[in-house]
Amino acid sequence: MATADPSPAGSPVPTGGPLLTPAGTALVPQVALATSMHASSGVYALLLGSGVSTGAGIKTGWGIVQDLVRRAAAAQDADNPSASEEAARDPEAWWKEHCGGDLGYSDLLGMLAPAPSARQALLARYFEADDDDRQADLKLPGAAHKAIAQLVLRGSVRVILTTNFDKLTEHALQDVGISPQVIHQPAQFAAATPLVHSRVTVIKLHGDYLDLDSRNTVDELSVYPDEQQQFLARVLDDYGLIVCGWSADWDHALVKAIEGTRSRRYPLFWSHYGALGDAAAQLTAQHQATLIPRMSADELFPDLLQRLEALDRLAAAPITRDMAVARLKRALPDPTRRIELSDLIDQTTAQILDRATPSNYPLANTSYADSVHRYRADSDVLLHLLANGVFHDDGAHDALWIRAVERLTRIRSSFSGAFNESLEVLRHYPALLATWTMGVAAVVGRREEVVASIMASPKWTTRTGMTESQAPAVYLNPWRVLPNDLSEVCPPASGRRWLYPQGRLLWQEVRDPLRLIEPDDAAYKAACSRFEFLASMIAMDHDDEYRRNPWPGEFFTGENWGHDSNLATTIEQELTPAWPLLQAGAFSGDLDRAKAAYTRVVEWRAKNHRGF
Repeated sequence: MATADPSPAGSPVPTGGPLLTPAGTALVPQVALATSMHASSGVYALLLGSGVSTGAGIKTGWGIVQDLVRRAAAAQDADNPSASEEAARDPEAWWKEHCGGDLGYSDLLGMLAPAPSARQALLARYFEADDDDRQADLKLPGAAHKAIAQLVLRGSVRVILTTNFDKLTEHALQDVGISPQVIHQPAQFAAATPLVHSRVTVIKLHGDYLDLDSRNTVDELSVYPDEQQQFLARVLDDYGLIVCGWSADWDHALVKAIEGTRSRRYPLFWSHYGALGDAAAQLTAQHQATLIPRMSADELFPDLLQRLEALDRLAAAPITRDMAVARLKRALPDPTRRIELSDLIDQTTAQILDRATPSNYPLANTSYADSVHRYRADSDVLLHLLANGVFHDDGAHDALWIRAVERLTRIRSSFSGAFNESLEVLRHYPALLATWTMGVAAVVGRREEVVASIMASPKWTTRTGMTESQAPAVYLNPWRVLPNDLSEVCPPASGRRWLYPQGRLLWQEVRDPLRLIEPDDAAYKAACSRFEFLASMIAMDHDDEYRRNPWPGEFFTGENWGHDSNLATTIEQELTPAWPLLQAGAFSGDLDRAKAAYTRVVEWRAKNHRGF
């Protein structure tokens, strides 16, 4: 993946050089990094070394060379069981003896796999995740890559320098909807879009793993081509630099480029987990870098993102619900305001998370009804945003709406001490309100493919008993989040109790956020009934019979199933291969499974619903 040794060692940092926060001071260096970056968004470039991806199971570039030589030795001397170990002890000597010349990445690959397809197959095992890797969460974007993608999404980072060969950074960016400009060959520098006009540019200083001319050996790393050297000099002069996972021990041309940088316009921050080597110590001393010790990449970047979000909330002036909706409507159709829209949803969600603390919502010895009402009040602005966002969206921002729900599920991430079970599961109530709002808005807006998405993700893993990953159709089922006795929250009408008080409560609580997009009460009730039916079908598609429970609602009541004139028959007639939920992946796209789920809902009603 990278050319740097992931386990650097060397002499201690020279006294009086880099800025290391003394023990006992109040502010850690991460504070300086976050405040500087927040004040000057987009002016810091990242320099990522092998330490950013080794945690994801990616070998360093030299590690791959060593492994390939070991394999070549085993195949060359098949009768010698210790051949691979002998070659591993001194790969360069083995190569010189058996193949002649100096060991280099290009020569090695050219000899072992001369054709591009063979080379891709040979290297894929080091960089591309197979089923076993995915099961172990290896060779996939890690916490650092995902946080970096979020930093780019919010506009904090626009330039990424990396010595790594892998594509994890690119994959993480693509996962959040960003197509980066990637430069991995010298000839690409002249034709590159100017950095100021690119959303983000990833500069792979030593090439991509599929490039035959990737740099890996000491000689290859000693000098950069002129066009690359000039481009790098401009980046180092124009941008501040955040270094992570790079030892500086082997990349001599990069060290020279940083040494030759004029007095920096913006600070240099250097994160390192172990002791600095000689080259790193000299660079940090020369540029009076602020050191961030004892933090891995998977710790540094999520921590930085969290601190920036905290500063966002501090800087953001409070806005009213109507102002928030107006901002959403302005930003939604404009691709250039994507970050503004993302920030609006993220900040509004963060305000709910900030209030949903154990001190504000005790898990014992408190009023259940009061907790329900306060969760709803705290979620009000977000529910209005989600209702209007899902209704007016064309699908471009679906991941943003689902991410809001994913963050809300974290309210129930952990707990300690004594607790009331009803209050503990109620912590999913904001996520349920958000999902219900999105589902009904999707029905009103004739975007029912969204229902398939919000019933499938985000997954949530139970924290007690036998842990399991569940879909929203299961863990946000109102029967799981809300008790059957809701008389204090949803009083009976005319002395008659509600058969499905959970559905009745949600129908009442979400009415206001959806009033702007559906002012007619009868049409709103019909949309709620339809969403409940669709959600129930997806819930009844579960492999585990124990998990098959419909979503409780008034769509079960009345001769014609709720507020639609004949809801069940209507949906049955819609069950064709072109049904939007099937097209969106619900029921794994299998029409027979959808029909079976429909039948289970109908049979459940016949067996369990007894009317008033």
